[in-house]
Amino acid sequence: MTANRTFDVIVVGAGSVGAPAALSLAEAGLKVLVVDQYPSVGQGSNKRAIGGLRATHSDPAKIRIGLRSLEMFATWEERFGDRIEWRKGGYSFVAYRAEEERTLKELLVVQKKYGLNIDWLDAKAFLEVIPDLNPEGLIGGTFSPDDGHASPLLAVHAFYSRAKMLGAEFHFNERVTGIVTAGARVRGVRTDKGDYGAPVVVNAAGPWAAEVAELAGIDVPVRPDSHEGAVTEAVARFLEPMVVDLRPVDGSANYYFYQHDTGQVIFCITPSPSIWGMDIRETSSFLPLVASRMVGLIPRLKNLRVRRTWRGLYPMTPDGFPIVGWTRDLEGYMLAVGMCGQGFMLGPGLGELMTRLVLDAATEEDRETLSYLSPYREFKGQEKLK
Repeated sequence: MTANRTFDVIVVGAGSVGAPAALSLAEAGLKVLVVDQYPSVGQGSNKRAIGGLRATHSDPAKIRIGLRSLEMFATWEERFGDRIEWRKGGYSFVAYRAEEERTLKELLVVQKKYGLNIDWLDAKAFLEVIPDLNPEGLIGGTFSPDDGHASPLLAVHAFYSRAKMLGAEFHFNERVTGIVTAGARVRGVRTDKGDYGAPVVVNAAGPWAAEVAELAGIDVPVRPDSHEGAVTEAVARFLEPMVVDLRPVDGSANYYFYQHDTGQVIFCITPSPSIWGMDIRETSSFLPLVASRMVGLIPRLKNLRVRRTWRGLYPMTPDGFPIVGWTRDLEGYMLAVGMCGQGFMLGPGLGELMTRLVLDAATEEDRETLSYLSPYREFKGQEKLK
């Protein structure tokens, strides 16, 4: 390998954020290098994502980024020909208790203000969208029809292939071991296979973000949290939206599931308390816990056979919002970390935002968006739709 090659931007991580960032940077005409420790694109948290794509969030920053990402996913096959299994099925948040009804209705104010196509539906209208929901105690819920889902692996490979076509380089099986600096300025990265120069380094390392930041002497509050998911056999279509149930019970804060474009039902649970660390071994407690909740919500699910379970890592921040922006103490070092399990749905829009930062072309709206995601915010409160 030739050492000491130079680039305009080096991205650490070829996953849900790093791959679309490389694509956007390459589209802008920049010389890009992406370094990843795995053998191919999307082999970290990306391949463990369940594929949900939404702009239905609780804050302006993620709504804006999510809306742009949705536009890119929805038009990708038409524009470039790659099938990424995109389906516009929508997202639904159900309410069986006054607590969830109040939360969801309160969020509608900011969601509508920032352009979401979303409404509150009463129980009767909600059952028209999801006829198989358990009607007992159903109050209603919110429904955003423009959200959807896609295949994380097919999508990230499509971003990777186009980025390569535009000149981006990807170095796999290569681990970043140091950040090269000169004074308070980034000069590149050191890996286990060589040194590479660049005036901009982007940390998009997912669960390893804190470790990569530490190489630059930067402390970022990102901790991986283990979440389990599963997929069933494929069956005839009976469900369009992603269904999210925010009710907490012993062992889980919420759960969510949908029927993929291929007919399989894919589901995940948010453990409570959180399971901190890098452990990605499946457990025997996951299926009994999530299955009872899902069947209680949609009884016909009891007949589905589960084909596979897995466990992935959500890079969490103290408040549940990503950390995006330049660092103050090391010029040229950018953070795009702490996606809290939402890197796949935010990645394309975030990649364009990061490119505008690199080009010093951020808009006033960009600056407002970044204020919510600043590495130097107070990290108070909690994201309501994690």
